[in-house]
Parts: sequence; C-alpha cells; structure tokens
Amino acid sequence: MNILFTGASSFTGAWFVQELVKAGHSVTAIFKSPLSTYTYLRLDRINLNRSSIESIYDCSFGSDSFFNVLLSKKWDLFCHHAADVTNYKSPDFNPVSALENNVGGDLKRILKTLQQQGCNRVLLTGSVFEQNEGAGSDELRAVSPYGLSKGLTSEMFRYYCQILEMKLAKFVIPNPFGPYEEFRFTSFLMQNWFSKKPVLVSMPAYVRDNIHVSLLAKAYRQFAEQIDNKPGFVKLNPSGYPESQGAFTARFAAEMRARLDLECEYELGQQKEFPEPKVRINTDLLNADSLSWNEVQAWDDLACYYETLYQVACSTCL
Repeated sequence: MNILFTGASSFTGAWFVQELVKAGHSVTAIFKSPLSTYTYLRLDRINLNRSSIESIYDCSFGSDSFFNVLLSKKWDLFCHHAADVTNYKSPDFNPVSALENNVGGDLKRILKTLQQQGCNRVLLTGSVFEQNEGAGSDELRAVSPYGLSKGLTSEMFRYYCQILEMKLAKFVIPNPFGPYEEFRFTSFLMQNWFSKKPVLVSMPAYVRDNIHVSLLAKAYRQFAEQIDNKPGFVKLNPSGYPESQGAFTARFAAEMRARLDLECEYELGQQKEFPEPKVRINTDLLNADSLSWNEVQAWDDLACYYETLYQVACSTCL
C-alpha cells in the first residue's frame, strides 16, 4: 500500500512505521517541525526509518503544506497516529485545544481531499485511557483530560467518516513498553536498577495492560492490511499483560534479572488512593504465531537495548 502517516517520531509511531516498511508498504511520513529541531529520543526514532521512507518536515497536520502532500499522489491508507501530547500528564491539559490540533482544524476537508486522491480508508490510533474504551472500572470514564481529548478526536473522526461513507479503523493502544520509549514506568525501573537502587512502586494496585511495543507494532501492521474499502467502522483493542502494576513489576524484574547482572530490587507500596480508575485494560488477545512474534526474543532485545544505553554487560548480547 501507499500509506500517509502522521506521528512517526513518537515511540509507537516509529515502531509502526518500521513494521509497515518491513512488510513492503511505501510510507510517507509528515513531521510538524524541521529536522534540525529534533533531538535525543525523537531524533533516534526518526533515524530508525529515515532511509526507508519519504519524510516531509515542517508540515503540520491540516496546514497548507499538508494539503500539498495530500494532493501529491494517490493514497491507499491514511494512518493518523499523531496527537497533541504537550503536558499530557497535567490535570490542566486542555482537551478542547488538543482536539482542534488532533483534527487538523477542518477534518471534513481533509477527509474529502483524501477521497479525491483515491483513499477511502483511515486508520486512527486511539487510547485505552479514553472514555468508553477497553474494560475496567469507574464506568469507563476518561482516565485524564488527555484521554478525554483522544475520545473526542475519535468521535469526530467517526462522525465525518460515516457521513462521507469512508472506512474508519481504530487501533486502541494500551501501555506499550520497549526500546526508545519516553521516561515512563519501565524506563524508570531500569534507570534505578542500573544505578543499583531499589525501587518503590507506589501504586502497585492499579490494573493496567502493558504490552511489548514490538508485538503492538506487528498487530498494527496486520490490522492495517486487513482494512477494506467498505464504509463502516472496525476496531482492535490489543492486549498484552493485563495485570496489576505490582504483578507486572515482578514479571519485568524477573525477565531483566535473568538477562542482566542486576538485582532488580523493588518494594510494593500500600496503595490506598486511586485518583485514576483502578482497572483499565484492553480485551483483544493476540496470536503471536500468526504475527511471527517471539516473546523471548522481545525480552532479549529489550535487555540488549538497555545494555547498550547504560553500557553494561548483557548475557543475551554476548
């Protein structure tokens, strides 16, 4: 397929693009800023795919330059992975302004232009932290203002795709982890363990759905390839390890301890407060064999990534 992709400098976006290219698809990725402004992790992610895709820089979603890209060729699939994530963890995150950025200002015009260029298929990335997504507690309310913005974005896309008789496919992301991730839970664990520090897991009772990003990327690629041109809506909620954060910490520590010369010490705190819904997980089990994914290899690759990052000995890399 000839694919137009937004959000390729993000953690999951870089992995998705890499998997699409490996499968033989032609990917054109737009980046909202000039290449010279990208540094550190985002530049590393861009460089993962830079030689194998067409990259358009300084091109914001919905801008005049974006429409020029839309009109430049015929497209088979539009993958909208980008989202406004500025200060996404803040309770003051503005979901309304994020929504406007996520839909490019004039979503109907964008979608009609895609149709004009032969594309009737849209693949939107969603989040399990949206309202009414996945399974869990608290009546499936949005987990945060950021989650609310993603849910509103999904509703906008679904509305306009329906009235334009397009196919909308939604790929709902849970909690990905793996190489090139931002400083989040597993990278926090690794930073402390490589510093020979034990970790206090302060909120071990939350039940979340952590998933290897390599598995998530393969599921994304397969899902993208199965989207047909018939108007309608399809969705996939891929699940990885749906368990408490305490149980996942134990799993992660055991896998890293077996591969790295680390103690991986941790202590589970006594969680009494739940400012977020206690349970939020995805529901669609994945077939690793059909996706040609190997769990042991994924853990090996993750250990090697951190071995390189922290420059220590890793048994799987020897």
